[in-house]
Amino acid sequence: MSERMPMLPALRAFEAVARLGSVRAAAADLHVTPAAVSQQVKALEADLGRPLIRRRGNALELTETGAAGSDTLQAAFRLMAEAVKQMREHQAQPQIRLSVDPTLAASWLIGRLPRYRALPGSVDLLLDANRRYADFARDQVDAAIRFGIGRFPGLAAHFLLAEELFPVCSPKLLRGDHPLKVPADLRHHTLLHNDWSTRLGNWPNWQDWLSAAGAKGVDAKSGLHFNDGLVVLEAALSGQGVFLGNTTAVQDLIAARKLVAPFPLRLKSDLGYYFVCPDHATRRREIIVLCDWLKAEANVPS
Repeated sequence: MSERMPMLPALRAFEAVARLGSVRAAAADLHVTPAAVSQQVKALEADLGRPLIRRRGNALELTETGAAGSDTLQAAFRLMAEAVKQMREHQAQPQIRLSVDPTLAASWLIGRLPRYRALPGSVDLLLDANRRYADFARDQVDAAIRFGIGRFPGLAAHFLLAEELFPVCSPKLLRGDHPLKVPADLRHHTLLHNDWSTRLGNWPNWQDWLSAAGAKGVDAKSGLHFNDGLVVLEAALSGQGVFLGNTTAVQDLIAARKLVAPFPLRLKSDLGYYFVCPDHATRRREIIVLCDWLKAEANVPS
């Protein structure tokens, strides 16, 4: 059964008197009146049923009972003071909640994260992979990588990645009865479409690329149609057809030789990816570190 504890203010008053040897000094230390200290000490003596302090002339001394607990009580208050100091000085490990499109996260960002985590000044990232634009106030997002032409009212924006579109396919489609040597060879292959459009800017489609390439006899609307960038990438990787891929989605897969770009023609889009955050967040050290790292990974001049 645990020992019933006297009230903390009474213990604190007695500890101060025992440590400083004076009711007046204890009152000054605790920022209360001497009368308040005396009252608390008397309350503790009443609670314990025995005296703790006695007067000898103008001086105070501890009784045997008071001396028995004085050192331990002072040590306990020192521990409590240290605990309070640690709580006041403690700062939670900072983290960044980053909103990012799932396709960009999967195809470009995630594979690079080990390099970010190795940086001095990196913090924990919480990736909010969502196709909708996050609301910085409602969703408690710290920063985002957003797609557009660079106009993000009320936000600081830093350009990261430009987009070009060009055909990509599995290496196995370069072999067989109809290898892809010239654009017109696409008439023998299935075209893979990501049925996505935007009013933000120019995003070339198969018709645009085939016209620019001068490819004859290729039906620009035929093939397999998807409504998700990650799914159409899986179709291309499995050799189901040729995808008009965008740079950020396919560049790492090309580098890994999982996809190939059979033709040199690339069509530029005026849309790209930007690192954005509220103006006030640009002063946070961890936001600066993340932004600088993303720009370096994207080969953006500093």
